[in-house]
Amino acid sequence: MTSQGSEVQSFLRPPFVQIGYVMADTPRTPDMPHSPMRVRKAGAAMVGGEVPAISVAMSAYNAGPYLGEAIRSILRQSVSDFEFLILDDGSTDNTLSVAESYAAMDARIRVISRENRGLVFSLNQLLDEARAPLIARMDADDTCHPERFSRQMAFLASNPDHGLIGCDCTNIGPDGASLERPELRRPEHFADLQANFETGPLILHNGVIYRRDLVRQVGGYRAAYAHAEDYDLWLRLSQVTKLANLPDNLVAYRIYPDQVSNRHLVEQARNAAIAWLAHKLRTRGQADPTDAARKLPQDGELDALFGAGSAAYVRRRVVERALYAPVALFSDGWQMLLDHVHDQGANGELWRLAMRMLKSGMPLHAGRLGMALMLA
Repeated sequence: MTSQGSEVQSFLRPPFVQIGYVMADTPRTPDMPHSPMRVRKAGAAMVGGEVPAISVAMSAYNAGPYLGEAIRSILRQSVSDFEFLILDDGSTDNTLSVAESYAAMDARIRVISRENRGLVFSLNQLLDEARAPLIARMDADDTCHPERFSRQMAFLASNPDHGLIGCDCTNIGPDGASLERPELRRPEHFADLQANFETGPLILHNGVIYRRDLVRQVGGYRAAYAHAEDYDLWLRLSQVTKLANLPDNLVAYRIYPDQVSNRHLVEQARNAAIAWLAHKLRTRGQADPTDAARKLPQDGELDALFGAGSAAYVRRRVVERALYAPVALFSDGWQMLLDHVHDQGANGELWRLAMRMLKSGMPLHAGRLGMALMLA
């Protein structure tokens, strides 16, 4: 037996369930070609049995180094009545084999493997695959406290007017060691979340449990809002149900250099700003112009769709989000930064940004920004 297999077998208790493969079709939209996916059959306890209390939805892409730890934290939950869906989104590392090794020994785990389609597509597919009325989101590189499900499910049982419950988190590094970060306390109550909706902090996506029917009612995750798909969903959910956070640190959030959120900071900030503009229209009873969009409008279209000043608002939100990440503005956000200077003029924050660019080894861009600030 491999060392990985030994680790899995020593962790799990018998009886162990041997599981095979079947072929299934990936859910498709009209513009997507037919493609097969490989689905691991559930064990006897999951086939034709009762609906589980909760479905755990995990999408994994090249998560091999951390996936085993994430899976074990789910299997250690004090609540045992769950199904565990792990969707391998076309990984090129050992993600699939790690997931399979655990699925072979626990009947609650079902592994789905197909070509890469991205996180938003995967999350919606997991919504379709889930059988339980509650869904717990979990990322493949994080871990959670053994009482996470128990505490969050108890809250939802006691608060039927709430459709989502989040939690707080601690931070860990690539090696799992605790990281000291500035304290970030998320609002606990719906009214406080509403007051914080525009700029956050709000809800930790990988720490939520939500009611599946309500998420489907509002349309699930929208692909046009990639990298801000969770924020867009929270805003739409807030119009049909209440949201809340537990103050407990029930998730350990892993931070490492090549995270998706670091690589797509400008796109994330831009999409979040547009999600807020769409939310404001909906709350006024107006149509959401991005409702059926496959991609979000260009900057030049924003004022016509959302009202005068919308493009300037989006640029400001992007620059504010990236003030301490000058490399992001150096690439994807450079033109937005220059347009923002034209919109708003010079200020101390932008002069300090020019200095950070200079210190980050971008003297030409620092000089160009300085010139733009002097001419503003």
